[in-house]
Amino acid sequence: MSEQKERQGRSAVNFTKAVIEALPLPEKGWKYYYDTKVSGLAIGIGASGVRTFVLYRKVNRKPERIKIGRYPDLTVEKARTRAAAMNGEIATGVNPAELKRVRRAEMTFGDLFDKYYKDHSLPNKKTAAEDKDKYDKYLSSNTYGINIASRQLSDITKGTIAQLFTKISKEHKVMANRVLALVSSVFGKAIEWGIWNQLNPCQGIRKNSEVSRDRFLQPDELPNFFDQVWAYPDATVRDYILVSLLTGARRSNVLTMIWDDVHLDRAEWRIRTTKNGTPQSVPLVPDAVAILQARKAAASDDIPFVFPGSGKTGHLVSPKKAWKIILGKAGIADLRLHDLRRTMGSWQAGTGANLSVIGRSLNHKSTQTTAIYARLWMEPVRNSMETAATAMLQAAGRATTEGSESEEAKE
Repeated sequence: MSEQKERQGRSAVNFTKAVIEALPLPEKGWKYYYDTKVSGLAIGIGASGVRTFVLYRKVNRKPERIKIGRYPDLTVEKARTRAAAMNGEIATGVNPAELKRVRRAEMTFGDLFDKYYKDHSLPNKKTAAEDKDKYDKYLSSNTYGINIASRQLSDITKGTIAQLFTKISKEHKVMANRVLALVSSVFGKAIEWGIWNQLNPCQGIRKNSEVSRDRFLQPDELPNFFDQVWAYPDATVRDYILVSLLTGARRSNVLTMIWDDVHLDRAEWRIRTTKNGTPQSVPLVPDAVAILQARKAAASDDIPFVFPGSGKTGHLVSPKKAWKIILGKAGIADLRLHDLRRTMGSWQAGTGANLSVIGRSLNHKSTQTTAIYARLWMEPVRNSMETAATAMLQAAGRATTEGSESEEAKE
């Protein structure tokens, strides 16, 4: 039976805004009215008043009712345009209904990120938690970024990513670069895994230029800084900040420091895994040893972390609020927790340490200097760090642990 005969007896009208809005509601179910201008275009009206454009056609001898969109979100002209395009696809042997079914089954970015996070980030990346934070803040919410988590992969175009990148860049240029890199990595893995066979939508988007930070604690800032750190009421936060400064270690390593890796008898802290993938032995200067000895004496045997916390990680998390309070009272601006690491390196350089010693003490990975690092003994690194720590404490007007012991010996 032909489509024309099947449509006989069905209501056909010339679709206009006025006509569609005047069509009566059925008592129950749906009533369909067909357009007189585009073959197969119909509008279904539900008892609730919902009006939806559809295309009713036989494709490969099977009847298909393909949803086009709701009225008035979709105008008559747009519905006709889309229906005409679908009719053209059907004429070439393409089934739009089947394409829609495939699209509905397509993976969303949220589904892909879950796989990326479980199969790649957690097993291979030390920044897995940071990946999750970026996803939650910028990729699954419209507050700071764009919610692409619920979108199917084929809906995420280069234009989508460019819009996301531009929005984040307005306030946080460096973070926009990091989010772009994460999305690119997720799509890159999808291509590698055979999930995505199109171009990476991040391809061709230029990152924001980044200026390397050169901020570190200056001599005139040290007295107030030390005063406010020592005055801070939370001893765990206070000691964490001081140990971060006196070791020059990365923030994540200090936060997760465990007693099993601290050897106070030989004044050394062994970091088993660092950001660049290599272990590191950090010499502990006398003032750092004194802080850790005091913490060890008060530590609970069943808590492995040097800086314990009440959260699910079991250790202290980055004390951003405390840091802000300390800097505010010290009158210091534009200083980040990570700048404590740069402060140690800068003071080492300022007190005469060569770049090879600084590189090893901060565990910088460099193919050009690896051979030099390998020939260095621990003592040059220790001496340099002790000199830098002593200089910082003296600039703050505080006696070092080593100096205090010397005074006691004189008496």
